Amino acid sequence: MTRTLEWKVRVCLTEEDGTTKAEAVLDTGTATLTGHGVAHCNPQDVDVPAIGDELAASRAMRDIAGQLMRVADRDLEAVGAGSGSGPIRPPYAWSDMT
Repeated sequence: MTRTLEWKVRVCLTEEDGTTKAEAVLDTGTATLTGHGVAHCNPQDVDVPAIGDELAASRAMRDIAGQLMRVADRDLEAVGAGSGSGPIRPPYAWSDMT
C-alpha cells in the first residue's frame, strides 16, 4: 500500500529585548499540535537575531516532536502494540533505525 501525505508546519517568531519566542503549529489534516520555544541572548554575547530564531524554532519543533511521540505511543497502546503495563508485548513494529 502506498500513501502520500503532506503535513504542514508553521513557525511564528517574535523577538523583544534579547528574547526570541517561537510558536510552531503542525497541521496533519486531522489534528493540530502546537509547540513553544524560547531563546534568551546572554547579555555578554553579541546579539545575532538569526541564532535566537534558530534556537527558539528548534525548541518549538522539539516540543511538537515530543507531543507527536506521546500521541503515537497512545495510539500504539490502543491497538495492543504499546509498551504499557500488562503482559509482555513484542517491541513496536515501527523502528527509528534506518
